[in-house]
Amino acid sequence: MGVRDQPEDREGARSDHSADIATAGGPGDRSVIDRRTFISGLALAALSAPVVGEAQQAGKVYRIGLLTAQSRETSTASWDSFRQGLRDLGWEDGRNIVIEARFADGKFDRLPALAEELLNLKVSLIVAANSPGARAAISATKTVPIVMVEVGDPVATGFVTNLARPGGNVTGISLMLLDLTQKRLALLKEAVPRATRIAVIMNPDDPIIPMQWREAEVAAGRLRVRLQRLDIRNADDLRRAFEAAVKDKADAVLRLADPLAGTLNAETVELATRHRLPTMLRTRLEVEAGGLMSYYPNARDYYRQAASYVDKILKGAKPGDLPIEQPTRLELVINLKTARAIGLTIPQSLLGRADQVIE
Repeated sequence: MGVRDQPEDREGARSDHSADIATAGGPGDRSVIDRRTFISGLALAALSAPVVGEAQQAGKVYRIGLLTAQSRETSTASWDSFRQGLRDLGWEDGRNIVIEARFADGKFDRLPALAEELLNLKVSLIVAANSPGARAAISATKTVPIVMVEVGDPVATGFVTNLARPGGNVTGISLMLLDLTQKRLALLKEAVPRATRIAVIMNPDDPIIPMQWREAEVAAGRLRVRLQRLDIRNADDLRRAFEAAVKDKADAVLRLADPLAGTLNAETVELATRHRLPTMLRTRLEVEAGGLMSYYPNARDYYRQAASYVDKILKGAKPGDLPIEQPTRLELVINLKTARAIGLTIPQSLLGRADQVIE
C-alpha cells in the first residue's frame, strides 16, 4: 500500500484546514497557535522537563489512569502517541509514573465501574477519552484531576461552563465536532456527486450525537440529500444498519463521530466494501486501515498534546486554571485503493485538496 502526502504549498489546498491548536483566551475566544511555535515549544519542554520534573518530584511515583470507551486494539496508536508525549516531557511508565488503563470495548455501560476502579487505585489523575469516558470520570469524582481528550463540545454537554477557565477538576482537549459534521457530509457528497440518499450511522448513547445529528440535518437541507438515520450499539446492529442502507438504496454512508466508530472500524470497512457503499469515517487511522475517506483532526497529534496537561498538573497546576484547547488543523485523507475496490471514481478536484492520498 503506497501513501502519497500532498505538498504543503499547493495554492488554496488547505483553505478549509489551516492551523493546529486553538487555545481559549476567554469565552468563545480561540486564538490559534502557529504550528512551528507549538512544535518548538514541545521540543524545548522535552529537553527541560526531565531535569525540572526530577528535581521537583524526586523519588515520587504517580499513578495515572486512562479511561476510554474504545478497545485496546483500536486505540493503540493514539495511546502510543500519548505515552511518547509523556516520555518527551520526562515521564516514563515504570520509573516515575505507573499507567493504569481501562478499556470499555465500546460498551458504554461499563465506563462508570471502570472509573471507580481507577479511583480505588488512588490515581493522581484520569485521562478520559471520548465524551462517554469523560462523562463517566466527571460523574465519579469532583476532586481527582481529569484531562479530557477527543471529546465533542464540553460546554454543550455540560462537562464545563467555560473553555478559557473550565474550573473545578476538569480540563483537556475538545474537538468541537458540531462545526465538523456539516463539512464531513459536504465532502462525502462531493466524493459521490450522484448521491441523493445518505445513511447516517451513530451510537445514540454518546452525549454528543444529538448535536451532530442536528448539524447533519442542516447540511442535508443545503446539499439536497435525504438522510437515513441508523442507530447502533454493537456489531450486530452495525451489520443490520448496512443491510437497511442497502435495502433503502442509500448512495453513501456517513459515520458520525463516537467511540464505537473506532471499536468497530474493521467491521465497518468490511461491510462498506462488501456492499460497495462509499463511507466517510472519522480519522486518518481508520482510512489507513482500509476505509474510504475521513476529515478529522490527527488523533496522534491531540493525544500527544494531552500529555502536556498531565505534565503541568503533576507539577502543581490546577486543572480548572488550564484552558481547554482545540485542534483546528483538519486532515482530508482519501484511500484510492478502497475507491477502486468499490468502483468509485473520486473527482480530481477533491483529490487535489486532500492532505493524504493512499494508493
